[in-house]
Amino acid sequence: MFESVQGFLAEYEELQVQLSDPEVHANPAKSKKLNRRFAELGAIVGAYNQLKTVEADLEAASELADEDPSFAAEVPALEESRAELEEKLRRLLIPRDPDDGRDVIMEIKAGEGGAESALFAADLLRMYLHYAESKGWKTEILDKTESDLGGFKDVQIAIKNNSNDPAEGVWAHLKFEGGVHRVQRVPATESQGRIHTSAAGVLVFPEVDEPEEVEIQQNDLKIDVYRSSGPGGQSVNTTDSAVRITHLPTGIVVSMQNEKSQIQNREAAMRVLRARILAKQQEELDAEASAARKSQIRTVDRSERIRTYNFPENRIADHRTGYKAYNLDQVMDGALEPIVQSCISSDEEHRLAELVEDN
Repeated sequence: MFESVQGFLAEYEELQVQLSDPEVHANPAKSKKLNRRFAELGAIVGAYNQLKTVEADLEAASELADEDPSFAAEVPALEESRAELEEKLRRLLIPRDPDDGRDVIMEIKAGEGGAESALFAADLLRMYLHYAESKGWKTEILDKTESDLGGFKDVQIAIKNNSNDPAEGVWAHLKFEGGVHRVQRVPATESQGRIHTSAAGVLVFPEVDEPEEVEIQQNDLKIDVYRSSGPGGQSVNTTDSAVRITHLPTGIVVSMQNEKSQIQNREAAMRVLRARILAKQQEELDAEASAARKSQIRTVDRSERIRTYNFPENRIADHRTGYKAYNLDQVMDGALEPIVQSCISSDEEHRLAELVEDN
């Protein structure tokens, strides 16, 4: 499996040369793409060099073990280090999702459960905002439709990261969040103290780095403007600042009313539209390639129930990985990393198994 490392070492050196070219830095999109690949390969090169160093030390210690007991004592620890580095390198060599380094646009929508579902959507938004803050990511609310009780019928946010390392990318961590999130608790509107079950849906799209990456013809767009409104339909704007864009070839519709400026709403709508078109194109490519990898963790079925939040038991459970913990209060405050890592690890195990089968 490690034979492929030599090709990565050569590519890494070639990228070093390319990134020293001023013309590359004059092209932000190309520079960003090359820096992401350079960071990804840097992790492989670093692990490989560490492994070579440990192997050399182990060989030397083994040769001198008979002459000096101190060298013999080093052998077990060096063998353990070698095994750990081999496993680390093996995982780094798993083909990575090319979108892992991208930022994301996330949409949280109230589902079954009426007012309680909208309140839960607001709780999920707060959870993701706190999680992003803990990761040092920047967040921006693009659009929101509030409910009468202070929840959200629909809210869209952009989440950005400054790191070039795909392993630290927003998409690498949040792509597994798409699906139906079920909540079990006593709603604020419940006077009898009965536990209700409701749900909210989460959609996650990798954001397009540059507008040119997704080609959109102006003639393919139907753009409508209208007055934005607040909870209960009450007008909050006396000008036609809200924007609805329909992409005719795909039927994708995006509406924005968060900003008071029609231009700002249109720009935000186009960001979301590009992300959705990019995601649709990727789904179609995956569907066409019958031999393409089908992740056991992230599917394109957005109706899939992925997680249950049980408030009376303070329990969080992920139905795809079997992860379960009794710290729901902490999770809702943004302590999402263990759940995210369980999804990443499970997905890696599946892809690693496929890689071994192919070899």
